[in-house]
Amino acid sequence: MNDEIKNIKKIIINSSFELDCGKTIKNFPLAYETYGTLNKSKNNAVFAFHALTGDQFVTNVNPITKREGWWTTAVGPGKAIDTNKYFVICSNVLGGCMGSFGPREINPETNKVYGTTFPVITIRDMVRAQKYLLDHLGIKKLLAVTGGSMGGMQVLQFTSLYPDKTHSAIPIACSASHSAQNIALNELGRQAIMTDPNWKKENSTPDKGLAIARMAAHITYLSKQGLQEKFGRKLQDKGSLKFGFDADFQIESYLRHQGATFVDRFDANSYLYITRAMDYFDLEKQFNGNLSLAFKNTKSKFCVISFSSDWLYPTIENKEIVIALNACGANVGFVEINSDKGHDSFLLDVPEFLKTISEFLNSTYNEINNNEKRI
Repeated sequence: MNDEIKNIKKIIINSSFELDCGKTIKNFPLAYETYGTLNKSKNNAVFAFHALTGDQFVTNVNPITKREGWWTTAVGPGKAIDTNKYFVICSNVLGGCMGSFGPREINPETNKVYGTTFPVITIRDMVRAQKYLLDHLGIKKLLAVTGGSMGGMQVLQFTSLYPDKTHSAIPIACSASHSAQNIALNELGRQAIMTDPNWKKENSTPDKGLAIARMAAHITYLSKQGLQEKFGRKLQDKGSLKFGFDADFQIESYLRHQGATFVDRFDANSYLYITRAMDYFDLEKQFNGNLSLAFKNTKSKFCVISFSSDWLYPTIENKEIVIALNACGANVGFVEINSDKGHDSFLLDVPEFLKTISEFLNSTYNEINNNEKRI
């Protein structure tokens, strides 16, 4: 897989880039992918920010993993984010493992994989690096920035850092800072990795620890109702209980499958670094405890979206973003989508959600073009 990753689309950021941790990096890669065509006015670009375990391959078949892109339900010809109409951009974040600068890269000073010698990165670092990609593509202002979960965090950080760089913003199922519960859940996953005997062993990977981290996280992406309806207490085999510790129940088998397939496509150290970046994200703290100041200069129109059954980033945390935007006079709308699919609703076929995105983008695009015609 490493050889295939070498051949994917990327830019090299030659500038010295000071990270929030105080360390400086330079000449580092940022991998990305695009879908659709940038129009002559360059006003139809949508930047999709990926979540924790995502990558730049938003839709179609991921050429590395051979699986469907992470947002195939929403992005593509004729879909909510219509690639016949919009030019969709996505980059693998700093710290990632799909071609961007991350712990899997070789340290030129030691000629060894960075591993845990890689510098700690933040959501702010990720977004600042992605700004170089916009410059590379010659896009002065985006039609929209969007993303769910950690992608939503990047949306909030982008609009705060670059208030004039996007006409609209769609943060989905996210918060302006991690709750104690979410930090605790991420720590559980990190400890599963770091206590694996193979962690830090040369030429070994902590597959068991990473699989457990994925299993634990995956539970948080679902809802109690959704799990009950899909699995209930159904047995994996239709016979009786085996009175042992194999996967008697279908939900056990499902989680084990999720863990096993995850280790084939994701780097354990990337998991450590990216979850740490999520925990460190605190937009309110960046502005001395006043979240509304983060958006005081924004010219963007916002559509904040939450899901009724999401207990990882509940509606109340999304509403805090809306309150902060209202406090600074921003143009903001809010929608709570009724769904029993939990946090993962933004990745699934939830018609009301997809309709909301489609209508918001279309209205923004039409508004921009009508204004340009008047000028």
